[in-house]
Amino acid sequence: MDRPATKRQSVWAIVAGVLVIVGVTTVVDVILHAVHFYPPLDQPIDSAQAVVGTSYRIVIGAAGAWLTARLAPDRPMTHALILGGIGTALGLLGLIATWQLALGPRWYPIAHVVLAMPEVWAGAKIHEYFVVLRNEAV
Repeated sequence: MDRPATKRQSVWAIVAGVLVIVGVTTVVDVILHAVHFYPPLDQPIDSAQAVVGTSYRIVIGAAGAWLTARLAPDRPMTHALILGGIGTALGLLGLIATWQLALGPRWYPIAHVVLAMPEVWAGAKIHEYFVVLRNEAV
């Protein structure tokens, strides 16, 4: 495979992971606001709501990393960790931008920064596990 095609595939794998994570998380957030699980946007969430939000973000982050690893032309874990670096950076920006606002428990934005790398690592490991299973079945 030529290098430009591989580079495009690498970029696409990471972009696809970002799009899935941001898109699905946003849809779940909107649904939870619509069914009044979350309060209106001008009111803070409580700790129980933050636990729910953190929980589905972990699952969605791992799923996005699985997709990135699946689409990567080579070195799936490296691609997933790049995705995690992007998530960590975006989480830090969100943490800094919202620190002075009363949007919910203080630990909530910190958790997004801290958990970005472990969740993408887990998603890539799940991908590796299924690759091994598939290869053993052949």
